Amino acid sequence: MAISQELKIVTGNSHRSLANEICKYLDTTLSDCEVFKFSNDNIFVKYNENIREKDVFIIQSISTPVSDHLMELLIMIDAAKRASAGRITAVMPYFAYGRSDKKDQPRVPITARLIANLITVAGADRVLTMDLHAGQIQGFFNIPVDELSAVPILAQDFKENGPTNSVVAATDVGDAKRARNTADILKMPIAIVEKQRLGNEEKIGSGTLIGKVKGLNSIIIDDEIGTGGTVISAANILKENGAKDIYCYVTHPVLSGNAAKLISDSVIKNLVITNTLPITKKQTSDKLRTVSIANLFGEAIFRIHNGLSIGAMFNQKII
Repeated sequence: MAISQELKIVTGNSHRSLANEICKYLDTTLSDCEVFKFSNDNIFVKYNENIREKDVFIIQSISTPVSDHLMELLIMIDAAKRASAGRITAVMPYFAYGRSDKKDQPRVPITARLIANLITVAGADRVLTMDLHAGQIQGFFNIPVDELSAVPILAQDFKENGPTNSVVAATDVGDAKRARNTADILKMPIAIVEKQRLGNEEKIGSGTLIGKVKGLNSIIIDDEIGTGGTVISAANILKENGAKDIYCYVTHPVLSGNAAKLISDSVIKNLVITNTLPITKKQTSDKLRTVSIANLFGEAIFRIHNGLSIGAMFNQKII
């Protein structure tokens, strides 16, 4: 699609392949921007072309190493602001620290709010992201936030590749809304696994099941997979209650530690993820498959740039 010359798309070092995919959808190329570290570990950013009064979109997933990629984003925003960019949009397919969205223990921070403040103070005019861990994070920003959802794309993939006679399973009560949205698209029943998290150790305790899964295939839907403990625990509970094949669909593949091996050795038949985060060789497995969300982000950028509705894009099929 043809776009106006006022649009500029840049990226840091977190996920250049996704940025290139988005540019391909928009029929454009990445603008020239240097982002590197000096020998003293300080990050340097320089825009090598004019961005004065341009509509600048900075694509940067806050992936590992999180602190480096967050600082890259903040410095890129500051550099664009000081270069007199007309509007700066921080495009964060994955928003790190999303799990730290509330004070659920004494003397702990609300880091998601801190990150929102940093991005705003750095000079971003708006944020474009996907599947925040908690909806209230949108309210942490004092600038407009457009939150995309991977649910329609993931549900469509299951509809095309998954088995019939299935039930959608949420990994906890808090994730029931996402499971319900998926179930509505697939016209399937819903079940909820009620789990107990053990302190701050990223371990899952015992859990119970709400709903019927016996004799049905199950699709687990979640926003993020870290160590894999949550989805594996949920899959085990589903199996114990008579579920047949279990498929896991997740937006953000953090896959920390030996998560890939744990998934590979688990009862989960397939793990389908999106490319909001880059995948390393260590994180791949024979059960892993990726679907791209580049076109969704490309369409959102096109609509923001041209003053069109973001909500209306979910009434069309974007592949």
